[in-house]
Amino acid sequence: MPLTSIDIHEGVYNTQQRQAISNALHQAMKDELGIPEDDRLHVFYEHPEGTMLHDDVIFGVPRTERLMFVTFSFNNRDAATKQKLFSAAIERLREIADVGPDEVMFRVIETESANWWGSGRVVDHATGYDERMTSKALRGMR
Repeated sequence: MPLTSIDIHEGVYNTQQRQAISNALHQAMKDELGIPEDDRLHVFYEHPEGTMLHDDVIFGVPRTERLMFVTFSFNNRDAATKQKLFSAAIERLREIADVGPDEVMFRVIETESANWWGSGRVVDHATGYDERMTSKALRGMR
């Protein structure tokens, strides 16, 4: 049951573009985390001018007001799985939403599985995760 927050500058991405960004991120999470199709929880936060500040060059790469900060919140995953997710998200964002790698930065907030609840969700007591998660997805968890 991952929760994804996307922080963007106000007025930069329209509704159709935000939907494409959501589709790209959801596809990457399905591919790399093995989440179910119906497990999309994305929240866009639009920040008015002067409230989302960043340098014009970060890590030696020019950044514009198209820069977005994507925060994934999910159960613990190993470093290799998170790196695969970042790579897949960059590729899907490029393909589906026309967002370049210089226009996105990621972070992960990890929580324990006991900290998530949603009506209809069934937890596999052997693994502590949603019973619909694939064995591929469970291999990447600590």
